[in-house]
Amino acid sequence: MAELERTHNVELNWHSFELRPKGGPPISPEYRAKIEASRPQLYATAREQYGVEMNPGPFGLDSRPALIAVKYAEEMGKGNAFHEAVLNAYWLEARDIEDRTVLREIGENVGLDADALIDAIEDPNYIEQVDADINLARTYGLQGVPALIFEQKYLIPGAVPVATLQAAVEQVQQERAQ
Repeated sequence: MAELERTHNVELNWHSFELRPKGGPPISPEYRAKIEASRPQLYATAREQYGVEMNPGPFGLDSRPALIAVKYAEEMGKGNAFHEAVLNAYWLEARDIEDRTVLREIGENVGLDADALIDAIEDPNYIEQVDADINLARTYGLQGVPALIFEQKYLIPGAVPVATLQAAVEQVQQERAQ
């Protein structure tokens, strides 16, 4: 996404999505084994195509506190910075983004009032915003992440090369110009 923002004039709007909602059915041992078996290839792709060394946090954590905190950060004008810091904390630093101490630290590091951020996790307004995002994802039929939607009509599910995203942006820009 950072490369796309550097090469094209795009506005990035993050939306909440719970891959494994708290209280959902447990993952079967067979499916968990399939996920674990696919990780080496995922890590190799991230390293080879994007120069990223993945070191993910705990499997199966509740991402909802972080999603709610992002809504607060957005309102404070720090949404993208906080979101990126949360992604890095989980995917690159093996941190538990369910842990409010971790979220507090991330918030402080991006210039947010840490106490207000932690209080926001229980704020019904931010909870409603997360629920609205999750419902929007359902209307699009999304079942996984990442998923990118351009101009509310072009869906690109999954991790794809930057060139694919650039082509989608260029298509949208051409349509706007016509």
